[in-house]
Amino acid sequence: MICEMNKKEFDIIFSIMEESFPIDEYRPYDRQKMLLDNPKYKIYVLPDNENDKVKAFISIWKLDEFAFVEHFAVNPVCRNQGLGSLILTEIKGMLDCMMCLEVELPETELAKRRIEFYKRNGFYLNEYPYMQPPISKGRKPIPLQIMTTDGPVSEKRFDEIAEIIHNDVYLTAAESR
Repeated sequence: MICEMNKKEFDIIFSIMEESFPIDEYRPYDRQKMLLDNPKYKIYVLPDNENDKVKAFISIWKLDEFAFVEHFAVNPVCRNQGLGSLILTEIKGMLDCMMCLEVELPETELAKRRIEFYKRNGFYLNEYPYMQPPISKGRKPIPLQIMTTDGPVSEKRFDEIAEIIHNDVYLTAAESR
């Protein structure tokens, strides 16, 4: 059902990203597009074949020890149809490894609902402090939390995961400027 993104779909994906995430949580267009050349970074889409559109996308960094979900969004016109759960189930089967992702602190109803959605889909909230570094020049760091599949992790393992994300995702992407 999901498939690897066709480069022609990037503009649609980026527009969904702009609608779905605060500006400090995604890179400018050119920087985001440059990631497509990184072999560790893949975007998978749920196509809408009838309308030549994208219903949803998930961007994954396949790292040595786990997969990191950087962005995951359903097109606003397709939300509340169960597509998010469907995509997570499918991607977990494809990757067959621990997955982790960042979520906003549970300070708003929307953030709490998002965390509960991920919990229902097999993720565990790790309560350790975490700061997403600036995703790009001119962006701000963001206090977030990390959720993982395969159960909660120890503080030591959490620190290792955070370091890998910072080095392999944020630092690597920043160096490609």
